[in-house]
Amino acid sequence: MEHNQLVCEDARVLANEGVGPRLFVVSLESPRIAARLQPGQFVHLQVPGMPDHILRRPFSVFDCDPQAGTLDILYQDLGYGSHRMTDLCAGDVASQIGPVGHGWQAPTGTERALLIGGGVGAAPLFLHAKALLAAGVAVDVVLGAATKAALATYDAYTALLGHAPVVATDDGSFGFSGFCTQPAADLLAAHAYDHVACCGPEPLMRIVAQMAADAQVECQVSMERRMACGVGACLSCVVDTTDGKRRACVDGPVFESSKVVW
Repeated sequence: MEHNQLVCEDARVLANEGVGPRLFVVSLESPRIAARLQPGQFVHLQVPGMPDHILRRPFSVFDCDPQAGTLDILYQDLGYGSHRMTDLCAGDVASQIGPVGHGWQAPTGTERALLIGGGVGAAPLFLHAKALLAAGVAVDVVLGAATKAALATYDAYTALLGHAPVVATDDGSFGFSGFCTQPAADLLAAHAYDHVACCGPEPLMRIVAQMAADAQVECQVSMERRMACGVGACLSCVVDTTDGKRRACVDGPVFESSKVVW
């Protein structure tokens, strides 16, 4: 996939709603970026109202409508910047750079794919699922979360797939009781997949990468790193790979899991 030309755009906030415990979805009117964005790419957002923080923050794109010129970001209220985002209201404007990075790219001829999202890692897989389904690929989805209330993407995936995704919750409040690695392993044992994609906590991706390798299935992971510039200049987001150090922002965030040095 060739890198799209980066755009710096003032995005207008359309809505900013709570969707779970400390989970929010902000909808942005950003037509130039929405028209260029590929599944798995992200935006580098300048959170307004933070003059003492000059660095932008990277956010994966959950959903995108190029025709409407809009995109949705699922985020978690974890720190100063993300907490400030919860105050954004319709009509506010936020500067963002995008689309950034190398996204998902299933192998040519893929007929069946397994997508595994842990926590907010389910968000950057959603557009990938859309694209695969549009291409006629059979898609199975496994979602993992701490609790039922934290399954913020469950309804969206159910509507997209036409049936409920496989779910695991740490506390057993919904679906499989435990981590989503077990349902993923069960599906890998039951079906012949051509492609596995995973995003979530690094221990989850490391385990999925090994399971896919054992099953001899191609696998891609989206590596999250703290970023300063977000455009490949500062080298603050390096990922160790078998090809040397690579930048998560522009060489990733999606990498072949077999090339990541875990």
